[in-house]
Amino acid sequence: VQLQASGGGLVQAGGSLRLSCAASGGTFRNYFMGWFRQAPGKEREFVAGISWSGSFTHYADSVKGRFAISRDNAQKMVDLDMNSLKPEDTAVYYCAAGVDGISGNYDYWGQETLVTVSS
Repeated sequence: VQLQASGGGLVQAGGSLRLSCAASGGTFRNYFMGWFRQAPGKEREFVAGISWSGSFTHYADSVKGRFAISRDNAQKMVDLDMNSLKPEDTAVYYCAAGVDGISGNYDYWGQETLVTVSS
């Protein structure tokens, strides 16, 4: 499975962005999908995850109520809608796919997209 993230950019605090991840190869609906991020000087951290059907989602506490993950299995896409952005959301963001992603086990990682939130 190949993953390509897009949609990053520069936004002011309080603004919104949508990140998208396009998948190719493999059977997309077999995979639990996730978004991760890594800020400068910090470890990579989990942001949001979604089950193959979309019926189950979970989020890091730091983004709950502000971010929303969704997927379209027909289009092989997973999106991350980010609202009320804060400077601490500044990071490179990655999408990932894993058969057992719900357990934190991801098999495939996409290229990053940079999100910069100015204060």
